[in-house]
Parts: sequence; C-alpha cells; structure tokens
Amino acid sequence: MSAVPFNDLRRAVDAHRAEHDAAIARVVASGWYVLGEEGRAFEREFAQAVCGGGHAAGVASGTDAIELALRALGVGPGDEVVTQANTCVPTVAGIERTGATPVLCDVEPEAGTMDPASLERAIGPRTRAVVPVHLYGQCADVDAIRAVAGDLPIVEDCAQAAGAALRGRPAGSLGDAAAFSFYPTKNLGALGDGGAVASRDEALIERVRRLRMYGQTERYLHAERGVNSRLDELQAAVLRVRLPHLAAANARRQAIAAAYDAALAGGPVRPPARLPEREHVFHLYVVRAPDRDALQRRLADAGVQTLIHYPRPIHRHPPYAALADRGVSLAVSERLAGEILSLPLFPELTDAEVERVVAALGA
Repeated sequence: MSAVPFNDLRRAVDAHRAEHDAAIARVVASGWYVLGEEGRAFEREFAQAVCGGGHAAGVASGTDAIELALRALGVGPGDEVVTQANTCVPTVAGIERTGATPVLCDVEPEAGTMDPASLERAIGPRTRAVVPVHLYGQCADVDAIRAVAGDLPIVEDCAQAAGAALRGRPAGSLGDAAAFSFYPTKNLGALGDGGAVASRDEALIERVRRLRMYGQTERYLHAERGVNSRLDELQAAVLRVRLPHLAAANARRQAIAAAYDAALAGGPVRPPARLPEREHVFHLYVVRAPDRDALQRRLADAGVQTLIHYPRPIHRHPPYAALADRGVSLAVSERLAGEILSLPLFPELTDAEVERVVAALGA
C-alpha cells in the first residue's frame, strides 16, 4: 500500500485541469506575459475575495511581499522590525532586505502566534514596524498587538492564512499592510513562486507597484530605487482559476482537521489550539506531542508522511544566532520546536487516506 502523502500538488491541478489548461492557453495566445490584464484582474479579484476589499499588488514571492510592504511604509537601514521567533526564515529575510534589523519576540504557548506581552519587551527606540505571523492558518491577535504597538505600522505575514479571519475580519485587512505568498503549497497556491501586498491604503499599494518595477513612475523614469519583483501573467491566470475554489478548499481542510481532532480527543497528543474568535483555515495541522520523534516514527511505520514546521526557531539557525542576544525570552518558541509535528492535510486528501491517518493516530 502506498504511503499517505504529506501533500500532492498534482492533485490540485488535476481537480481543475480544463480550467488550468484554458487559462494558460489564454496567456500564451495573448502575447503579453508580464504586468498585463491577467495580473490586474487577479489583483482586483484577490483584494475583494480574500481581503474583503482594498487593493493588492502582485509581486514575485511572499518574501518580496514582506520587503516591499515594509519599504512602502518607509522602513529602511537603521530601523528595527519585530517579528516572532517561531516563523520560517523568509519572514526575517524579507525584513533584512529592507536594510532593517529583525528583532525577535516570543509567542503564546497554545497556538504559537505572537505574544503581545513579549512584543512589548522587544519594542525599542529604533522599532519601526511589527510583523506578526498568522501561523499555520490561524490569525495572530492583531487587535492586542495593535494595543501594544501603538502607532507602529503592522505588516501581517499572511503566507499561511488566505481565507482566515479574526473576529469576522479577514486576514490581510487587520494591519496597515499584508504580505501573501502563492508558493505552490499554500492554501491559494500558484504553479511557481508568487506573492502579493494588500492594503486598504491605495497610495501604499501604488508605491509597492513602483518599487516592484525598479521605482518606475513612467517608462524609463524612475522616481526611487526599486527592484524587479513581478507576478507574471501565467501565475496570475492560474491563481484566477484557483481563487473561486479557495473557500471550498478551506472548508475541506477544516473537515479533515475535525476528523483528526476527534481521533486525538482525550489523548496525550494535543491538536492545534483554536483561539477565541478566529477562523482557522489549516494551512497546516500541527500537533504537540510529549515524544514527537516517537510519534513521527510510529506514523512513518504506518505509511503516513509527516513534516515539522519548524524544527528550530529563527535564532537557532547559524546566521541568526545573534538575534537571541536581546534580553527577550524566547523560551516558548524553543519548547514548541521540540514538540510539534505536522500531519498530512490538503484538500485533495481522500477520505480513505484521512481514515488511515486517524487509524495510525489511534494505534
């Protein structure tokens, strides 16, 4: 019997093969492959469908989206930006590419989202922005973060949270700007790299559009230093195909998560916390286990693939070791890194495969 895959990106294409093929053929036939009508249409549709309105600018990756959102807000060399220690390295890489210095804070112990009390200890005189991560598909409490951050701009890292919500408001609408990734594994994924910056502030998005095109305001007139970071027309067309299916795909993720919840009820392995007034869209289903490594081996023996997101916090990667030397405790992030395990969860996972995971959890 074949293993239950952690993910299988081919299934997402096969589920809507004709739509994908038509969209790609449409772009190829158009003769326009960068910054064209597909991209403009996707920006409008994405802002409305995912962020509940406002504006969006497509860029080349989620990392670029963090960088360009921060740069559009005026962050640069000499500044500091606070984010959480248990994120993926691209969050910090995006901050560094502005010339700013990343500063780490800790997370609350249940869902691993930014701890406002730790954030308060991490904010200093050079802090210019805060980047909370909507981890695993659940929003950080941006309202509580805002109460601590005051007038500091907040850039949501929404890479894992397309379709999530906090108190009825969608991820991407909670801060001053938001960075999305369309890496193929995301809830809304492309067939390659891609990202977007979203905001209610139209002037900020217009600046992102300049920055993504070398700071150009009109052909061969560059008003500021920028970069090359554009969501190409093929990826935009694919994302337009997938966008109308996002809500159903997220509902399937939630149904699979509910099956896992039932299998874990009352046992030593803890399902992911659902914090109050938050709609979780389960980019990942991450459990906490007293003996994570033993659980991972047992599931592997049963033919269930698993991964760890993430096996070490940012400051345990050699290039970022110095980020621990700020006097802010990162103990919760350290502890979570040794306990967490991600189970298979993607919309095309079959009921039979879900049952195999459930059986293995109960073994």
